[in-house]
Amino acid sequence: MAWIETHSPNFVARHEDTDGEDGYAVLELLEGIREQLDELFELTPDGITVLIHSNGLQLALAQPVSAILRATTSAASRRYVAGWYSSSEIHLLAPRLLAERASNVPGSMEMLMLAPSALYAQLVAGLNNPGMPPPFTLRSWAQTSRWAWLAAGAGQWFSGQTAHARPAIARRLRESNQPSFPPSLRDAQLLGGSVFDLLATESGNEAAIRMATIAPDSPTDVITKAFPGRSFVETEGVWRAHLARLGGV
Repeated sequence: MAWIETHSPNFVARHEDTDGEDGYAVLELLEGIREQLDELFELTPDGITVLIHSNGLQLALAQPVSAILRATTSAASRRYVAGWYSSSEIHLLAPRLLAERASNVPGSMEMLMLAPSALYAQLVAGLNNPGMPPPFTLRSWAQTSRWAWLAAGAGQWFSGQTAHARPAIARRLRESNQPSFPPSLRDAQLLGGSVFDLLATESGNEAAIRMATIAPDSPTDVITKAFPGRSFVETEGVWRAHLARLGGV
């Protein structure tokens, strides 16, 4: 397959000829989120290569973790697993394919179209957190499931996806099993942003930035530091009530 390159000031997109318009759209979106995150975080990388894949198999072969993550994610959020990232690259499905995944419920299309921004925000949060990937090492991979809620939640919330997640959250809450707190790997892609949303609602955006950059010791420790003044169990109860409000339950 012959790749075509499309350039913007801080990114390079590689894509097939048929995805040229998507390439420009993705770069415009990424330049916008980079400008926003540059005001919030110490480090916002440039020179990132964005590989826009024209089918799911191509993405899975290039980034097998994306296929594994999609397979282990809850049904309510599986459609929103759109790619993966490293220190220097973002891999994602072409926006035309993401649009085909959208359901008829409000917010689904918006969440999918923000997938490039969410992946970049995850990358930025990780680079600004000394205990989180990237880079992905054997040690960090071993911790991926434990900290998926923090990474995915930062990506979801800082990209704006959380504002569109209510119908998907409502679907998840209708499922039989109750989500864990903080969200497990199965729910991280959808519910991680709700932890950031609760914190920002209570304490402002600066508190959300601090949580994204707290060097993780244990999930309980991060939650306790991020929500001072009450116990982990109390914060769990407040989060569940917040989640129910988001889902309209």
